[in-house]
Amino acid sequence: MIMKRRAYLKTLLAAGAAVPVAAQKAAPKNPIVLYVDMQVAPAKEADLLRMFHNDFLPTAKKHEGFIDLKIVKLRTALQGAAPAGMNYRFQLTFASEELRQKWIASPDHARVWPPMEATMLDTKKYTVLLCDAV
Repeated sequence: MIMKRRAYLKTLLAAGAAVPVAAQKAAPKNPIVLYVDMQVAPAKEADLLRMFHNDFLPTAKKHEGFIDLKIVKLRTALQGAAPAGMNYRFQLTFASEELRQKWIASPDHARVWPPMEATMLDTKKYTVLLCDAV
């Protein structure tokens, strides 16, 4: 009985160690990274964060090509000037721009993005940068 348990644990540990290597091999070499600078109304910050963590992020993770998604709150500009009024930055990484386009054309995106965008003071004039990871 003890030997079987040890063998089982060794197998589990070996399999767990192999997962990160497999994940690294599957990751694309040069994904795209999208940055959205957001000026969120102070009274709506809690709503934004709740929607991001409870709905937007879990939904985006299900789509082909998804790699990573973060939202960060500006603490301070250490050098130069931060974009005017920006207090949050949204960072989305996808395997390719084509797969990101599929995501934004999906019914899921049409459901989860507009409520987040509605927390912004200006829903028409905000910076969106599309970058290539190099």
